[in-house]
This record gives sequence, C-alpha cells and structure tokens, in this order.
Amino acid sequence: MNSEKKKLEYGEVTKIACGDMNIRVYDTKDAIDDRVIILDKDGRGVVVELPAFRRNIEELAHYLEDENVTIEGKLVSYHAAGSSFLPDVKNYLTESAAKYNSTGGGAALIGNFAKAFGPEFDSSAVGSGEDLQGGEFEIAGIGLTIIPNGDAFEITIPDEKAVYMHMLGHDCHSIIAGPAHADAVIAGLQKYLDDGFELFLSAHYGPEDRSDVQMKISYIEGLKDIAARCSSAEEFSDAVKERYPGYSGENYLRMTAGMFFPQ
Repeated sequence: MNSEKKKLEYGEVTKIACGDMNIRVYDTKDAIDDRVIILDKDGRGVVVELPAFRRNIEELAHYLEDENVTIEGKLVSYHAAGSSFLPDVKNYLTESAAKYNSTGGGAALIGNFAKAFGPEFDSSAVGSGEDLQGGEFEIAGIGLTIIPNGDAFEITIPDEKAVYMHMLGHDCHSIIAGPAHADAVIAGLQKYLDDGFELFLSAHYGPEDRSDVQMKISYIEGLKDIAARCSSAEEFSDAVKERYPGYSGENYLRMTAGMFFPQ
C-alpha cells in the first residue's frame, strides 16, 4: 500500500494509490476528530461522510478542486452535519441512515454539537436524498457494496479489499453498548477478516490494517472480561484504563461504562 500525506491549513490528507483508483482520507483535525473518505478514479469521485466544521468544509472543497476531482455523490452514513459541503452534489442515504440522522442518535449528537461549538459547526443536516439500497452499487466508475445496519450503513470496496465503518481505532476506546453489542461488533470485524479484507477505513481514525483489527477484537473481548468482574460503571472504567493505558477517547469509555452498567 503506497501512501503519501499532504498537510493543509487545518487538516491533512492521506492519499493511498490503489491501481487506477485513489483512496484519500481527510483528517479534519476538528474538535470531534472526524475523517472524510474520498474515492476517486480518472478525475471522478465520491465522498463518504461530510466535514461538519465550516473551515473544513471550505478547505476540502478547495482541495478537491485543486486535485481536479469532480465529486459525483456524497454517501452520508453517520455524519450528516455539514450540508453546505458541495451542496449541488447528490446525497445518498440508506433508510436506516436517514432515520439515524433525522430523528435518531445522529440527530441528537448534531444538536449537542451545535450547542457546544456554535456557528463554526454547520448543524444543517442531510436527512434525505437518493435512497441507497443494500448490495452492489456503482458511482463515479467505482464498484461498492452497501451494507445497511441498525444505525446507518457500512461500505466495502471489493476490488481494493477495503471496508469503511464508523468507528475502529486499535488504540482508542469505542462505544460498546453492552455484551450483546460487543459480540455483534466482534462478529462483524471477524467476518471482514475471514473475507480477506486488508484496508480498514473509519470516520474517527486513520487507515488501518488486519493486525489493527485483531487488536480491536482483543480489546472488545477485554471489555467483556472486565465487565464480568465489576459491579459498577466507575469500577469498570478504572479497570479498563488500567488494562489499556494511553488509549484515547475517554469520553467513549464513559459512554460504554454507562451502557454496561446502567443506572
């Protein structure tokens, strides 16, 4: 995997050359650690997720123009804030993503972020667009597979053995909503490994490989083990931080603790 990084004024782009296609990961370096995925081929492209802060919206639009990439669609899964980004480009959402971002958990997060960050955060959200069905899908000459889930959807790029999901990160905490959810996440990650996927993209972490996913599986199994030995959210959080020192995303750990040990 050949990659190169380009620093911009606010964020940074990692460009991965995959034959005749590029996979670009725009690290916004914003207050909520967002990434936007750009897939492009022969000057045509598609973005996965949106930048939510106005300075990133402007920066990414200028970058794509400078790189002569014409975006033909925006796949909106978990990050719908930032509708002012490329407003004339068609949005694509699954039914699950539309609900998540209009009335579900995504909408609640957008409301909280709008209060926290004020006008620099573009809280106008994409809640509708072209109905994206599960299964094979082609856009901008790029073949994808759309995988709807309970919240929104994941994406695979079969030709490049790549997959996009909301959250991964081998050395950061994740939101795990109890033992059943832990089992489901582990099963999903293991299936991607069993199916031979090699490049893992997510909305809050840089590109990762198979060894990173194995580390994530071990971490989630560790959460289950720790939870079985604890009797409160505080005890659980302390034990997780002791076993996994230096992990980022402590806010996610607090949320996980609350779901393993609800009041």
